[in-house]
Amino acid sequence: MRIEINNYIVADTEICHGQPTFKGTRIMVWQVIDLLAAGVPVDEILKDYFPQITKEAILAALSYASEIIGGERYVAFQHT
Repeated sequence: MRIEINNYIVADTEICHGQPTFKGTRIMVWQVIDLLAAGVPVDEILKDYFPQITKEAILAALSYASEIIGGERYVAFQHT
């Protein structure tokens, strides 16, 4: 089963156990998000890690991550 998440990202049960990947690759979205979180610049990711993807794909990954986080429910804490 294949789900098109956006123009750059898919989840396919036949690829990487259904983890979201960049279309046409086995590069998982979390791998790029982890690199960004570690402070690796986008240009370095594209040049040294994953030249198969584009800057637009990385931006799509960030947008996807934002949608996932934005959909979470949060617990309101009372300040004492």
